[in-house]
Amino acid sequence: MAQQDSTNGGNGSMQPDDEAQVTIVAQYIKDLSVENPSTPQVFQWQVQPHLDLQFNINVETAAEDLHEVVLKMEVTARSENGVHFVIDLSYAGLFAIRNAPGEALQPFLLIEAPRMLFPFVRQIIAEAVMNAGFPPLLLDPIDFAQAYMQQVQAAQQQTPQQEQVEGDAEAPQKEPQPQ
Repeated sequence: MAQQDSTNGGNGSMQPDDEAQVTIVAQYIKDLSVENPSTPQVFQWQVQPHLDLQFNINVETAAEDLHEVVLKMEVTARSENGVHFVIDLSYAGLFAIRNAPGEALQPFLLIEAPRMLFPFVRQIIAEAVMNAGFPPLLLDPIDFAQAYMQQVQAAQQQTPQQEQVEGDAEAPQKEPQPQ
């Protein structure tokens, strides 16, 4: 019989206490809304709808070392005839994170956690669209890292502008001189 390496826990049970650890405690639908406002006429329309996809990521601390990440997606299909369907989904994951460096926590919660949730969101939306009477909608993957970097860059650009605006607001006003 082969000897087993006692330093390799296999399932993570033997990890050192100071190593970063992430566990998905739970995944769940927080809110799901399916609107089919133009039925039954929509099934007679011969036009291809335009899809609009919006997403948002919300992170809340549920307890010490426990974070809820909510991936909210709204998909609207509309054409010149009207709205075909609207799917609004908030899908959450509860992540236990221990010993993670502070600078790694936000990127994990806003990039990696949504990336882990996305396949489930994609499946729920595909089934919801299908259950509304339409062909399943398979969403393309989302580059959460790029979205995070754009948000960081926008925040960095906004900060100097805000300081300038705040600086202008605090500048003393000159009173008009009588002539």
